[in-house]
Amino acid sequence: MAHHLEGKRTNYRWTIVTLLLFATTINYMDRNVIGYLKDYFCSSDGFGWSATDFSLLTAVFTAFYAGFTLFAGFIIDKIGTKIGLAGSLVGWSLAGIASAFMGKGLFTHIVARGIFGAGEAGNFPASIKTVAEWFPKKERALATGIFNSGSNVGAMICAIIIPIILAAWNPNEGNDLFLGIFHGWQMAFILTGLVGFLWLFFWSKLYSSPKNMLEKGKINQVEFDYIHSDEDEIVAASTEEVKVPWYKMLTYKQTWSFVAGKFMTDGIWWFLLFWLPTYIKQQFCVGMDPIETKHTVMISTFVVYGIAIIGSIYGGSLPMSFMNKGWETYRARMTALLIIAFLPLSLISTQYVAASWGIVAAVAIISLGGAAHQAWSANLFTTVSDMFPKKAVGSVTGIGAAAGGLGGVLMQLLAGGLEDHFRIKGVLEASKAGLIKATDTIPLETVKIDNLKEVLIDPSTLDQAQHFISSNVSISYGIMFTICAFSYLIAWGIMKFLVPRHTPITN
Repeated sequence: MAHHLEGKRTNYRWTIVTLLLFATTINYMDRNVIGYLKDYFCSSDGFGWSATDFSLLTAVFTAFYAGFTLFAGFIIDKIGTKIGLAGSLVGWSLAGIASAFMGKGLFTHIVARGIFGAGEAGNFPASIKTVAEWFPKKERALATGIFNSGSNVGAMICAIIIPIILAAWNPNEGNDLFLGIFHGWQMAFILTGLVGFLWLFFWSKLYSSPKNMLEKGKINQVEFDYIHSDEDEIVAASTEEVKVPWYKMLTYKQTWSFVAGKFMTDGIWWFLLFWLPTYIKQQFCVGMDPIETKHTVMISTFVVYGIAIIGSIYGGSLPMSFMNKGWETYRARMTALLIIAFLPLSLISTQYVAASWGIVAAVAIISLGGAAHQAWSANLFTTVSDMFPKKAVGSVTGIGAAAGGLGGVLMQLLAGGLEDHFRIKGVLEASKAGLIKATDTIPLETVKIDNLKEVLIDPSTLDQAQHFISSNVSISYGIMFTICAFSYLIAWGIMKFLVPRHTPITN
Protein backbone atom coordinates (compact mmCIF):
# COMPACT_ATOMS: atom_id res chain seq x y z
CA MET A 1 0.00 0.00 0.00
CA ALA A 2 2.76 2.42 1.00
CA HIS A 3 4.51 1.72 -2.29
CA HIS A 4 1.47 2.76 -4.35
CA LEU A 5 0.96 5.91 -2.27
CA GLU A 6 4.64 6.88 -2.29
CA GLY A 7 3.98 9.88 -4.51
CA LYS A 8 1.57 11.29 -1.91
CA ARG A 9 3.96 10.86 0.99
CA THR A 10 4.71 13.95 3.04
CA ASN A 11 8.36 14.79 3.59
CA TYR A 12 8.37 16.55 6.93
CA ARG A 13 11.38 14.49 8.06
CA TRP A 14 13.58 16.71 5.85
CA THR A 15 12.34 19.77 7.77
CA ILE A 16 13.53 18.01 10.93
CA VAL A 17 16.98 17.34 9.49
CA THR A 18 17.19 21.00 8.40
CA LEU A 19 16.66 22.03 12.03
CA LEU A 20 19.48 19.65 13.03
CA LEU A 21 21.69 21.14 10.30
CA PHE A 22 21.29 24.63 11.75
CA ALA A 23 21.84 23.39 15.30
CA THR A 24 25.11 21.72 14.28
CA THR A 25 26.14 24.82 12.33
CA ILE A 26 25.69 26.93 15.45
CA ASN A 27 27.44 24.27 17.54
CA TYR A 28 30.56 24.33 15.38
CA MET A 29 30.50 28.06 14.83
CA ASP A 30 30.65 28.55 18.60
CA ARG A 31 33.24 25.80 18.96
CA ASN A 32 35.50 26.93 16.14
CA VAL A 33 35.86 30.52 17.33
CA ILE A 34 38.75 29.46 19.54
CA GLY A 35 40.81 28.25 16.56
CA TYR A 36 40.80 31.73 15.02
CA LEU A 37 41.74 33.34 18.34
CA LYS A 38 44.77 31.09 18.94
CA ASP A 39 47.26 33.43 17.30
CA TYR A 40 45.98 36.35 19.38
CA PHE A 41 46.01 34.33 22.59
CA CYS A 42 49.57 33.15 21.85
CA SER A 43 50.95 36.51 20.70
CA SER A 44 52.98 38.91 22.80
CA ASP A 45 50.38 41.60 22.03
CA GLY A 46 47.58 39.32 23.22
CA PHE A 47 47.63 36.93 26.14
CA GLY A 48 51.20 35.67 25.68
CA TRP A 49 50.23 32.01 25.92
CA SER A 50 52.34 29.18 24.52
CA ALA A 51 51.04 26.58 22.07
CA THR A 52 51.03 24.13 25.00
CA ASP A 53 48.84 26.53 26.99
CA PHE A 54 46.41 26.73 24.10
CA SER A 55 46.42 22.95 23.66
CA LEU A 56 45.61 22.60 27.36
CA LEU A 57 42.61 24.89 26.89
CA THR A 58 41.27 22.92 23.93
CA ALA A 59 42.09 19.60 25.62
CA VAL A 60 40.08 20.55 28.72
CA PHE A 61 37.17 21.58 26.51
CA THR A 62 37.42 18.26 24.68
CA ALA A 63 37.69 16.31 27.94
CA PHE A 64 34.57 17.95 29.40
CA TYR A 65 32.79 17.39 26.10
CA ALA A 66 33.81 13.74 26.15
CA GLY A 67 32.90 13.17 29.78
CA PHE A 68 29.50 14.77 29.59
CA THR A 69 28.47 12.99 26.38
CA LEU A 70 28.31 9.83 28.50
CA PHE A 71 25.60 11.43 30.61
CA ALA A 72 24.07 13.53 27.84
CA GLY A 73 23.18 10.51 25.73
CA PHE A 74 21.62 8.74 28.71
CA ILE A 75 19.70 11.86 29.78
CA ILE A 76 18.42 12.48 26.25
CA ASP A 77 17.18 8.89 26.07
CA LYS A 78 15.27 9.69 29.27
CA ILE A 79 13.88 13.18 28.61
CA GLY A 80 13.63 13.09 24.82
CA THR A 81 15.31 14.98 22.03
CA LYS A 82 13.25 18.17 22.03
CA ILE A 83 14.12 19.25 25.58
CA GLY A 84 17.55 17.61 25.46
CA LEU A 85 18.87 19.47 22.41
CA ALA A 86 17.32 22.78 23.47
CA GLY A 87 18.87 22.53 26.93
CA SER A 88 22.24 21.63 25.47
CA LEU A 89 22.22 24.66 23.16
CA VAL A 90 21.26 27.07 25.94
CA GLY A 91 24.08 25.69 28.10
CA TRP A 92 26.84 26.00 25.53
CA SER A 93 25.64 29.39 24.24
CA LEU A 94 25.69 30.96 27.72
CA ALA A 95 29.13 29.45 28.45
CA GLY A 96 30.43 30.73 25.12
CA ILE A 97 29.26 34.25 25.90
CA ALA A 98 30.77 33.98 29.39
CA SER A 99 34.19 33.30 27.81
CA ALA A 100 34.27 36.97 26.78
CA PHE A 101 34.49 37.99 30.43
CA MET A 102 37.28 35.65 31.57
CA GLY A 103 40.15 38.13 31.17
CA LYS A 104 43.58 36.94 30.03
CA GLY A 105 44.14 34.18 32.58
CA LEU A 106 44.48 30.64 31.31
CA PHE A 107 42.69 29.11 34.31
CA THR A 108 39.55 31.23 34.00
CA HIS A 109 39.29 30.43 30.29
CA ILE A 110 39.75 26.74 31.06
CA VAL A 111 36.81 26.90 33.48
CA ALA A 112 34.57 28.62 30.94
CA ARG A 113 35.66 26.30 28.14
CA GLY A 114 35.04 23.25 30.30
CA ILE A 115 31.45 24.35 30.97
CA PHE A 116 31.10 25.11 27.26
CA GLY A 117 32.23 21.57 26.41
CA ALA A 118 29.73 20.09 28.86
CA GLY A 119 26.96 22.08 27.19
CA GLU A 120 27.92 21.03 23.68
CA ALA A 121 27.90 17.36 24.68
CA GLY A 122 24.19 16.97 23.96
CA ASN A 123 24.19 18.01 20.30
CA PHE A 124 25.23 14.80 18.58
CA PRO A 125 23.48 12.25 20.86
CA ALA A 126 20.24 14.23 20.43
CA SER A 127 20.71 14.67 16.69
CA ILE A 128 21.56 11.02 16.00
CA LYS A 129 18.60 9.91 18.11
CA THR A 130 16.36 12.30 16.18
CA VAL A 131 17.53 10.85 12.85
CA ALA A 132 16.83 7.32 14.16
CA GLU A 133 13.32 8.39 15.15
CA TRP A 134 12.53 10.18 11.90
CA PHE A 135 14.26 8.17 9.15
CA PRO A 136 14.33 4.56 7.93
CA LYS A 137 17.77 2.93 7.94
CA LYS A 138 18.56 3.43 4.29
CA GLU A 139 18.16 7.22 4.58
CA ARG A 140 19.89 7.69 7.93
CA ALA A 141 23.45 8.10 6.68
CA LEU A 142 22.29 10.71 4.14
CA ALA A 143 20.29 12.55 6.82
CA THR A 144 23.26 12.36 9.16
CA GLY A 145 25.56 13.60 6.40
CA ILE A 146 23.28 16.58 5.83
CA PHE A 147 23.08 17.70 9.44
CA ASN A 148 26.74 16.78 10.06
CA SER A 149 27.73 19.14 7.22
CA GLY A 150 26.76 21.88 9.64
CA SER A 151 30.13 21.28 11.29
CA ASN A 152 31.70 22.57 8.08
CA VAL A 153 29.22 25.39 7.54
CA GLY A 154 29.87 26.63 11.07
CA ALA A 155 33.62 26.56 10.48
CA MET A 156 33.20 28.37 7.15
CA ILE A 157 31.13 31.10 8.79
CA CYS A 158 33.87 31.51 11.39
CA ALA A 159 36.49 31.81 8.66
CA ILE A 160 34.61 34.83 7.30
CA ILE A 161 33.22 36.60 10.35
CA ILE A 162 35.89 36.16 13.03
CA PRO A 163 38.61 38.12 11.14
CA ILE A 164 35.99 40.83 10.46
CA ILE A 165 34.98 40.96 14.14
CA LEU A 166 38.60 41.09 15.26
CA ALA A 167 39.25 44.00 12.90
CA ALA A 168 36.04 45.86 13.79
CA TRP A 169 36.80 45.81 17.51
CA ASN A 170 40.53 46.52 17.50
CA PRO A 171 41.54 49.58 19.56
CA ASN A 172 45.15 49.19 18.33
CA GLU A 173 43.97 50.11 14.84
CA GLY A 174 41.58 52.83 15.98
CA ASN A 175 38.50 50.61 15.77
CA ASP A 176 36.62 50.63 19.04
CA LEU A 177 32.92 50.05 18.39
CA PHE A 178 30.71 50.32 21.48
CA LEU A 179 33.14 52.91 22.90
CA GLY A 180 35.89 50.34 23.29
CA ILE A 181 34.07 48.39 26.00
CA PHE A 182 34.84 45.11 24.26
CA HIS A 183 37.80 43.91 22.22
CA GLY A 184 37.51 41.75 19.11
CA TRP A 185 38.18 38.46 20.87
CA GLN A 186 35.38 39.24 23.33
CA MET A 187 32.90 40.17 20.62
CA ALA A 188 33.75 36.95 18.78
CA PHE A 189 32.50 34.98 21.78
CA ILE A 190 29.48 37.21 22.42
CA LEU A 191 28.10 37.47 18.88
CA THR A 192 28.46 33.78 18.04
CA GLY A 193 26.97 32.82 21.41
CA LEU A 194 23.83 34.87 20.81
CA VAL A 195 22.92 33.22 17.49
CA GLY A 196 21.69 29.99 19.09
CA PHE A 197 18.76 31.67 20.79
CA LEU A 198 17.19 32.45 17.41
CA TRP A 199 17.29 28.74 16.54
CA LEU A 200 15.46 27.88 19.76
CA PHE A 201 12.32 29.64 18.52
CA PHE A 202 12.09 27.48 15.38
CA TRP A 203 12.97 24.29 17.27
CA SER A 204 10.15 24.84 19.78
CA LYS A 205 7.62 25.54 17.02
CA LEU A 206 8.58 22.91 14.43
CA TYR A 207 9.87 19.85 16.28
CA SER A 208 8.04 16.92 17.84
CA SER A 209 8.00 13.13 17.51
CA PRO A 210 6.61 11.46 14.37
CA LYS A 211 3.65 10.19 16.41
CA ASN A 212 2.76 13.69 17.61
CA MET A 213 3.24 15.16 14.15
CA LEU A 214 0.94 12.50 12.71
CA GLU A 215 -1.73 13.47 15.23
CA LYS A 216 -1.24 17.16 14.37
CA GLY A 217 -1.52 16.47 10.63
CA LYS A 218 2.03 17.65 9.84
CA ILE A 219 2.83 14.23 8.36
CA ASN A 220 0.50 11.67 6.87
CA GLN A 221 0.20 7.97 7.58
CA VAL A 222 2.24 7.11 4.50
CA GLU A 223 5.29 9.00 5.75
CA PHE A 224 4.80 7.62 9.27
CA ASP A 225 4.75 4.07 7.92
CA TYR A 226 7.78 4.77 5.73
CA ILE A 227 9.74 6.04 8.73
CA HIS A 228 8.96 2.79 10.55
CA SER A 229 9.33 0.51 7.50
CA ASP A 230 12.45 -1.44 8.58
CA GLU A 231 11.50 -5.04 9.30
CA ASP A 232 13.32 -5.20 12.62
CA GLU A 233 11.72 -1.94 13.76
CA ILE A 234 8.07 -2.46 12.90
CA VAL A 235 6.31 -1.76 16.18
CA ALA A 236 2.96 -0.33 17.05
CA ALA A 237 3.10 3.43 17.34
CA SER A 238 1.52 3.24 20.79
CA THR A 239 4.05 0.78 22.19
CA GLU A 240 5.82 2.04 25.30
CA GLU A 241 9.54 1.45 25.03
CA VAL A 242 11.33 -0.10 28.00
CA LYS A 243 14.33 1.99 29.05
CA VAL A 244 17.66 0.20 28.77
CA PRO A 245 20.19 0.56 31.63
CA TRP A 246 23.14 2.68 30.52
CA TYR A 247 25.77 0.27 31.81
CA LYS A 248 24.28 -2.58 29.78
CA MET A 249 25.43 -0.87 26.59
CA LEU A 250 29.04 -1.58 27.59
CA THR A 251 28.46 -5.34 27.44
CA TYR A 252 27.97 -5.35 23.66
CA LYS A 253 30.74 -5.64 21.08
CA GLN A 254 28.66 -3.38 18.84
CA THR A 255 29.12 -0.57 21.36
CA TRP A 256 32.87 -1.09 21.46
CA SER A 257 33.03 -1.13 17.67
CA PHE A 258 31.51 2.35 17.59
CA VAL A 259 33.74 3.44 20.49
CA ALA A 260 36.85 2.32 18.59
CA GLY A 261 35.80 4.14 15.43
CA LYS A 262 35.18 7.36 17.32
CA PHE A 263 38.32 7.18 19.48
CA MET A 264 40.60 6.63 16.50
CA THR A 265 39.17 9.32 14.21
CA ASP A 266 37.37 12.12 16.06
CA GLY A 267 40.65 13.72 17.09
CA ILE A 268 41.49 14.29 13.42
CA TRP A 269 38.62 16.72 13.05
CA TRP A 270 39.42 18.41 16.37
CA PHE A 271 42.96 18.91 15.09
CA LEU A 272 41.71 20.52 11.87
CA LEU A 273 39.23 22.74 13.71
CA PHE A 274 41.63 24.13 16.26
CA TRP A 275 44.97 24.08 14.44
CA LEU A 276 44.30 24.60 10.71
CA PRO A 277 44.29 28.43 10.88
CA THR A 278 47.63 28.38 12.74
CA TYR A 279 49.07 25.81 10.32
CA ILE A 280 48.19 27.97 7.31
CA LYS A 281 49.66 31.05 8.98
CA GLN A 282 52.91 29.42 10.07
CA GLN A 283 53.45 27.36 6.93
CA PHE A 284 52.55 29.90 4.25
CA CYS A 285 52.19 33.39 5.73
CA VAL A 286 55.64 34.07 7.17
CA GLY A 287 56.71 37.48 5.89
CA MET A 288 53.22 38.53 4.77
CA ASP A 289 51.63 41.71 6.07
CA PRO A 290 48.70 41.26 8.51
CA ILE A 291 45.94 41.91 5.95
CA GLU A 292 47.38 39.46 3.42
CA THR A 293 47.82 36.89 6.19
CA LYS A 294 44.21 37.34 7.30
CA HIS A 295 42.89 36.85 3.76
CA THR A 296 45.11 33.82 3.13
CA VAL A 297 43.96 32.08 6.32
CA MET A 298 40.32 32.97 5.70
CA ILE A 299 40.24 31.73 2.09
CA SER A 300 42.22 28.56 2.81
CA THR A 301 40.08 27.44 5.76
CA PHE A 302 36.89 28.40 3.94
CA VAL A 303 37.86 26.14 1.03
CA VAL A 304 38.77 23.19 3.29
CA TYR A 305 35.49 23.28 5.18
CA GLY A 306 33.46 23.97 2.05
CA ILE A 307 34.80 20.90 0.28
CA ALA A 308 34.19 18.87 3.45
CA ILE A 309 30.46 19.56 3.03
CA ILE A 310 30.55 17.60 -0.22
CA GLY A 311 32.20 14.70 1.59
CA SER A 312 29.62 14.73 4.34
CA ILE A 313 26.62 14.61 2.03
CA TYR A 314 28.07 12.34 -0.68
CA GLY A 315 29.56 10.00 1.89
CA GLY A 316 26.17 9.72 3.53
CA SER A 317 24.54 8.79 0.22
CA LEU A 318 27.14 6.16 -0.73
CA PRO A 319 25.77 3.22 1.34
CA MET A 320 22.23 4.05 0.21
CA SER A 321 23.32 3.43 -3.38
CA PHE A 322 24.60 0.00 -2.31
CA MET A 323 21.37 -0.78 -0.42
CA ASN A 324 19.27 0.19 -3.42
CA LYS A 325 21.15 -2.57 -5.28
CA GLY A 326 19.98 -5.06 -2.68
CA TRP A 327 23.00 -5.06 -0.35
CA GLU A 328 22.44 -5.84 3.31
CA THR A 329 22.72 -2.74 5.55
CA TYR A 330 25.90 -3.62 7.44
CA ARG A 331 27.75 -4.75 4.32
CA ALA A 332 26.84 -1.50 2.55
CA ARG A 333 27.87 0.60 5.54
CA MET A 334 31.22 -1.11 6.14
CA THR A 335 32.09 -1.13 2.42
CA ALA A 336 31.45 2.60 2.27
CA LEU A 337 33.59 3.14 5.37
CA LEU A 338 36.45 1.10 3.89
CA ILE A 339 36.42 3.08 0.64
CA ILE A 340 36.42 6.32 2.60
CA ALA A 341 39.22 5.15 4.95
CA PHE A 342 41.72 4.99 2.09
CA LEU A 343 41.31 8.66 1.13
CA PRO A 344 43.05 10.22 4.17
CA LEU A 345 46.26 8.39 3.25
CA SER A 346 46.86 11.35 0.95
CA LEU A 347 47.61 13.44 4.07
CA ILE A 348 51.02 11.79 4.30
CA SER A 349 52.09 13.94 1.34
CA THR A 350 50.84 17.26 2.78
CA GLN A 351 54.20 18.70 3.75
CA TYR A 352 55.89 17.42 0.59
CA VAL A 353 53.36 19.06 -1.72
CA ALA A 354 53.42 22.20 0.46
CA ALA A 355 57.18 22.51 -0.08
CA SER A 356 57.03 21.54 -3.76
CA TRP A 357 53.87 23.22 -5.06
CA GLY A 358 52.78 25.63 -2.36
CA ILE A 359 49.58 26.48 -0.56
CA VAL A 360 47.08 25.52 -3.28
CA ALA A 361 48.33 21.93 -3.45
CA ALA A 362 48.52 21.63 0.33
CA VAL A 363 44.99 22.97 0.80
CA ALA A 364 43.75 20.52 -1.83
CA ILE A 365 45.25 17.58 0.07
CA ILE A 366 43.87 18.79 3.41
CA SER A 367 40.47 19.36 1.80
CA LEU A 368 40.41 15.75 0.62
CA GLY A 369 41.25 14.60 4.14
CA GLY A 370 38.55 16.81 5.64
CA ALA A 371 35.94 15.59 3.14
CA ALA A 372 36.90 11.98 3.88
CA HIS A 373 36.52 12.55 7.61
CA GLN A 374 33.04 13.99 7.21
CA ALA A 375 32.00 11.12 4.94
CA TRP A 376 33.39 8.68 7.50
CA SER A 377 31.64 10.45 10.36
CA ALA A 378 28.23 10.41 8.66
CA ASN A 379 28.41 6.64 8.20
CA LEU A 380 30.04 5.88 11.54
CA PHE A 381 27.25 7.60 13.46
CA THR A 382 24.68 5.61 11.54
CA THR A 383 26.16 2.26 12.57
CA VAL A 384 24.60 2.87 16.00
CA SER A 385 21.04 3.07 14.71
CA ASP A 386 21.80 0.15 12.36
CA MET A 387 22.58 -2.15 15.29
CA PHE A 388 20.70 -0.77 18.31
CA PRO A 389 17.00 -0.12 18.95
CA LYS A 390 15.95 3.52 18.91
CA LYS A 391 15.52 3.60 22.70
CA ALA A 392 19.29 3.03 23.12
CA VAL A 393 20.67 5.20 20.33
CA GLY A 394 21.26 8.30 22.48
CA SER A 395 23.13 6.34 25.15
CA VAL A 396 25.40 4.49 22.73
CA THR A 397 26.08 7.64 20.73
CA GLY A 398 27.04 9.38 23.97
CA ILE A 399 29.45 6.60 24.92
CA GLY A 400 31.10 6.74 21.50
CA ALA A 401 31.26 10.52 21.50
CA ALA A 402 33.01 10.39 24.87
CA ALA A 403 35.61 8.04 23.40
CA GLY A 404 35.99 10.38 20.43
CA GLY A 405 36.48 13.26 22.82
CA LEU A 406 39.20 11.35 24.65
CA GLY A 407 40.95 10.79 21.34
CA GLY A 408 40.56 14.51 20.70
CA VAL A 409 42.18 15.36 24.04
CA LEU A 410 45.23 13.28 23.12
CA MET A 411 45.45 14.88 19.68
CA GLN A 412 45.25 18.41 21.13
CA LEU A 413 47.96 17.78 23.70
CA LEU A 414 50.15 16.08 21.11
CA ALA A 415 49.72 18.93 18.60
CA GLY A 416 50.56 21.59 21.17
CA GLY A 417 53.50 19.69 22.60
CA LEU A 418 54.98 18.97 19.18
CA GLU A 419 54.60 22.56 17.97
CA ASP A 420 56.33 23.97 21.06
CA HIS A 421 59.06 21.31 20.95
CA PHE A 422 59.99 21.96 17.33
CA ARG A 423 59.57 25.75 17.64
CA ILE A 424 62.07 25.80 20.51
CA LYS A 425 64.35 23.48 18.53
CA GLY A 426 64.33 26.00 15.66
CA VAL A 427 64.96 28.87 18.07
CA LEU A 428 67.98 27.08 19.55
CA GLU A 429 69.35 26.43 16.07
CA ALA A 430 68.95 30.11 15.21
CA SER A 431 70.71 31.01 18.46
CA LYS A 432 73.64 28.65 17.77
CA ALA A 433 73.94 30.18 14.31
CA GLY A 434 74.42 33.57 15.96
CA LEU A 435 71.20 35.06 14.59
CA ILE A 436 69.31 35.74 17.82
CA LYS A 437 70.05 36.44 21.45
CA ALA A 438 67.69 36.21 24.42
CA THR A 439 66.82 39.37 26.37
CA ASP A 440 65.73 39.94 29.96
CA THR A 441 62.09 40.08 28.89
CA ILE A 442 62.20 37.43 26.13
CA PRO A 443 63.99 34.20 27.08
CA LEU A 444 64.69 31.78 24.23
CA GLU A 445 61.81 29.43 25.10
CA THR A 446 59.29 32.24 24.50
CA VAL A 447 60.68 33.36 21.13
CA LYS A 448 58.13 33.04 18.31
CA ILE A 449 57.76 34.36 14.79
CA ASP A 450 55.80 37.39 16.01
CA ASN A 451 58.43 38.58 18.50
CA LEU A 452 61.50 37.38 16.60
CA LYS A 453 62.52 40.90 15.55
CA GLU A 454 63.04 41.85 19.18
CA VAL A 455 65.82 39.28 19.71
CA LEU A 456 67.61 39.54 16.36
CA ILE A 457 71.30 40.42 16.52
CA ASP A 458 71.22 41.70 12.93
CA PRO A 459 67.84 42.84 11.50
CA SER A 460 68.95 41.78 8.01
CA THR A 461 68.89 38.11 9.06
CA LEU A 462 65.13 38.06 9.81
CA ASP A 463 64.26 35.76 6.91
CA GLN A 464 67.01 33.32 7.84
CA ALA A 465 65.94 33.23 11.49
CA GLN A 466 62.29 32.77 10.50
CA HIS A 467 63.28 29.83 8.31
CA PHE A 468 64.94 28.06 11.25
CA ILE A 469 61.72 28.26 13.23
CA SER A 470 59.14 27.64 10.50
CA SER A 471 61.01 24.69 8.96
CA ASN A 472 61.18 22.98 12.35
CA VAL A 473 57.54 23.68 13.17
CA SER A 474 56.55 22.18 9.82
CA ILE A 475 58.03 18.87 11.02
CA SER A 476 55.53 18.81 13.88
CA TYR A 477 52.66 19.19 11.42
CA GLY A 478 54.15 16.47 9.22
CA ILE A 479 53.98 14.10 12.19
CA MET A 480 50.38 15.10 12.92
CA PHE A 481 49.27 14.64 9.31
CA THR A 482 50.87 11.18 9.23
CA ILE A 483 48.92 10.14 12.33
CA CYS A 484 45.74 11.46 10.70
CA ALA A 485 46.44 9.50 7.52
CA PHE A 486 46.46 6.02 9.06
CA SER A 487 43.84 6.42 11.78
CA TYR A 488 40.82 5.54 9.64
CA LEU A 489 42.10 2.24 8.25
CA ILE A 490 43.18 1.16 11.74
CA ALA A 491 39.75 2.09 13.07
CA TRP A 492 37.99 0.16 10.30
CA GLY A 493 40.08 -2.94 11.02
CA ILE A 494 39.22 -2.85 14.73
CA MET A 495 35.52 -2.33 14.00
CA LYS A 496 35.42 -5.23 11.55
CA PHE A 497 37.24 -7.47 14.04
CA LEU A 498 34.74 -6.70 16.79
CA VAL A 499 31.63 -6.99 14.60
CA PRO A 500 32.48 -9.13 11.55
CA ARG A 501 28.86 -9.41 10.41
CA HIS A 502 25.52 -7.67 10.93
CA THR A 503 24.29 -8.61 14.39
CA PRO A 504 21.66 -6.12 15.57
CA ILE A 505 20.75 -5.92 19.25
CA THR A 506 17.15 -6.99 19.70
CA ASN A 507 16.96 -7.91 23.40
